[in-house]
Amino acid sequence: MRTCSLCGKKSAIGRNRSHAQNRTPRTYKANIQKVSFSVGEDKISGSFCTKCIKSLKKEVKEQKTELK
Repeated sequence: MRTCSLCGKKSAIGRNRSHAQNRTPRTYKANIQKVSFSVGEDKISGSFCTKCIKSLKKEVKEQKTELK
């Protein structure tokens, strides 16, 4: 459900540690967002992590400058 369409990043499981060294389970959730990009006539849409969104925006920007 909470998975990046591009890289496959998803929630990870870990533990909280208190000062008394008690362990309690917790989840580290990936920052997944639904995004759609338009590259020329093509449209890319899906759920991406923020790292992939940043790289996709960079690629779209580079392609626009190449087309000019």
